[in-house]
Order: sequence, then C-alpha cells, then structure tokens
Amino acid sequence: MNVSKIAVFGLGVMGSPIAQNLVKNGYQTVGYNRTLERPSVQEAAKAGVKGVTSIAVAAANADIILTCVGDEKDVQQLILGSGGIAEYAKSQALIIDCSTIGKTAAYELATNLKLQGLRFLDAPVTGGDVGAINGTLTIMVGGDISDFEEALPVLKSIGQKIVHCGPSGSGQAVKLCNQVLCGIHAIAAAEAIQLSEQLGIAPELVIDTCGSGAAGSWALTNLAPKMSEADFAPGFMVKHLLKDLRLVREAAENGPLPGVTLAESLFTSVQLLGGEDQGSQAIIRAYREA
Repeated sequence: MNVSKIAVFGLGVMGSPIAQNLVKNGYQTVGYNRTLERPSVQEAAKAGVKGVTSIAVAAANADIILTCVGDEKDVQQLILGSGGIAEYAKSQALIIDCSTIGKTAAYELATNLKLQGLRFLDAPVTGGDVGAINGTLTIMVGGDISDFEEALPVLKSIGQKIVHCGPSGSGQAVKLCNQVLCGIHAIAAAEAIQLSEQLGIAPELVIDTCGSGAAGSWALTNLAPKMSEADFAPGFMVKHLLKDLRLVREAAENGPLPGVTLAESLFTSVQLLGGEDQGSQAIIRAYREA
C-alpha cells in the first residue's frame, strides 16, 4: 500500500506531537480529538494537522489510522464501539494503537478487526512528551510482520527505535515490562533527591555525578531535575502510570511483584494529594507531603 493519508485519534500530550511529526515528514494528516479546546489540539492545527470533528470523516479516507488515547476501554470504544473507527475505515486499512492497553486487549482487538476486514498493530510507545516532540520514541510493535514492514516508514517518522516484538499483543507485553522499569526508576530518582536534600547536597550535583555512572537512568536525567524544582507539569500523567501498573499487576501470573506494589502505593498517594494529572515526577510529593 502506498501510504499517503493518515488519521490520528487522540491529540493529547503524546498524540499531538506524533501528528505534527507525521506532517513534517510529508504525510497528509487529519486529527480527531473529543475536546477541541485543548491547547495540544490547537498546536497540532498550527503545525498543519487538519482537525475534524467526526470519527467517520477522520477514518474514511485514511490508509493508516493511529490511536493514542487513555486506556483499554477508551481504545475499544473508539475502535469497535457504535459509531467507531471500524464502522467507517476502508477495507484493509491498517489501525495502529499507540496506547497502553495490555496484551489480552490487544489480541482481542486484532482478532475482532480481522473478522471485519481490517488490520491491526499494537504499537505502544515510550519516551514521554520529549520523545514524542523530538520524534525519538521507542515503539514496541506486535502483529503480522508484513503489516509491520508496511507501517515502518510511518513509525520512523515518530520514533527512533522501532522493534517488532512478535504476534499481536507482544508489543503490549514488552511495554508492560517497560512500565515496571519506569515506575521503579521513578522511586529511585525520588529517593536519591530526597536523600540529597536531607544531607545538604545540591540535587543537581547528584544528578550530574551519578547520571554518568552505573546509577544513571532516563528517570534520573529527565525526571529528577523536575522533582528538585517541584515542576510537575505532565509529560506522562500519574493516572496513566497507575493504569499501566494495574495492567502489570493483572498480567503477573505468578503473584505480586513487590516493586510494582510499592510503586502503585506511592503513586496512589500522589493521586490522593490531587496529583493524578501531574507528571510522574510528582512521585516526590509522596515523600514531601504524605
């Protein structure tokens, strides 16, 4: 298929820059978002993403459809629900979901869409808003290899490392492992910042010194400075990480994972402090305010 027209559903913190990067790479891109007044929707429009107010209009002419919304129920409703994408997408259109919905939900979507003459890739992303803006996301893809190869040029427009992980659901499986690391690395960064302040050491010194050694991590480099400055603007919201950790817990077949249990507890504390729409760096609030 000669891909030229793409529809992006969900123009939030991640979906908006994804759509903008598709435009930059020469794709005719339309965008659909339930709430048109959001700043991220307006930013997409300024970058050349054509906004539409109808799922039907967005889906009908697209060669490839990308979805980037909240949770598994949102994705299922958007794609398979009454008046959803599947009703209007043209035969053999390729639907690529960049949300985190878990392995089982992805497999069920792929199976259902195949029966309707549509194709599906689960392609969750990681790298936060910075990666989405810079087009450097890591993308973990599950689905047929032929569909992956067809989608690869499009995915290279929004990501830097794109990996075919296996059949449908495999991208989601790898993403859940990724979210275990994200949750626990955030704890480590928060506790390092908390300890540095208690010891009278500038957090910036810890971040710079430790970040280049064995203790280095994406969380230490990108989240710890925001923790130090109490900058909780969302790149990846607490409520979304809590959803992902719930999916991890549900997928863990051999009992609880203690680190995940701790991460859920701390992020829940932040949620109870009113921080569910703040970025994951707000985990430091569980130490400072709880």
